[in-house]
Amino acid sequence: MAENCNGNCEECGSSGCSDRKGPGIQKAKPNDASDIKHVIAVISGKGGVGKSMVTGLLADSANARGLKTAILDADITGPSIPRMFGIEERAGYDGKNVVPVKTSNGISTMSINLLLDNATDPVLWRGSLISGAVKQFWTDVAWGDVDCMFVDMPPGTGDVALTVMQSLPVEGIVIVTSPQELVGMIVSKAVKMAEMMNIPVLGIVENLSYFKCPDCGKIHEIFGKSSVDSVAADFGIPVTVRLPIDPEMSALCDKGEAHKLKVQDIEDKFDALTEEILK
Repeated sequence: MAENCNGNCEECGSSGCSDRKGPGIQKAKPNDASDIKHVIAVISGKGGVGKSMVTGLLADSANARGLKTAILDADITGPSIPRMFGIEERAGYDGKNVVPVKTSNGISTMSINLLLDNATDPVLWRGSLISGAVKQFWTDVAWGDVDCMFVDMPPGTGDVALTVMQSLPVEGIVIVTSPQELVGMIVSKAVKMAEMMNIPVLGIVENLSYFKCPDCGKIHEIFGKSSVDSVAADFGIPVTVRLPIDPEMSALCDKGEAHKLKVQDIEDKFDALTEEILK
C-alpha cells in the first residue's frame, strides 16, 4: 500500500499498488473527520471461540502503548464489544457525522448496540443491509485521529467479511480459533480467504487452549492437545498465542470490565502480536 494511501482506489494514480482492486471492488473513502493509520481485522471460522475478547485484548495492548486505538464492531447480529467494556451510552451525532463512544480507558468504539434504543433488541436484517451498516461505520462515523483500528468480525467468511476486506484498507488479519481437531480446516478457510484478498495473516490466537490448575500449576489441555504451532507453521503465520481457560476473564467481560483483562502467561505473546501488527 502506498505510504499516503487514503483507501480510495478511485482517486489513486498508482497502477502498481498491490492493494488496488479491480472494477467494482473499490475501497470506501473514510469519513472526512477520520484519519485512521492501521486497520486490522479479527476473524474466526466459527462462533463461540472468544473473538471479541481477543479483539478487546489487542485493543488494550495497543492502547497501553499510548496509541490512539479504536474498535469497529462489525458483528451486527451479535455485538458484544459495548457490553465487554461497560458502555451504556448511545453514539453521538455532531450534526453531520456519527460520533463513536470511548471506553473508560479511551478506546473509540462503534457498534450497532450504540444506536439501538434497547441493547437486547435483535437486528432482523438481511445480509445486504448488514454489510451496508458495517460500511457506514467506516464512511459515516467521525473516528478522528486513530493509530490502530481493530475490526471485530462476525464468524465465517460471508458477506460482512467480504465487505470489510474489499471496502476497508485492511492491512492484516488475526485469526481466533480453539483446540478442536477441526481447527486445521477452519483456519485453512480463513487463510485462503485472506490470500484471495491479498491480505497477510499476522497471527493466530488459540482460545480455550488449556487450563492451569491454581493449586499445583499443572497444565491440562481439556479440549485436546494444541495444534496451533503446527498449523501456523503450515501456513507461515508468524505469531501464535495460546489463551487459557480462565473464569476471571469471562467474569470481567460480563461485568463490562474488559479493560482490566490481564493474562500474565500470554502478555509477552500479545506484545509480540502487537509488534507484528504495527510493523
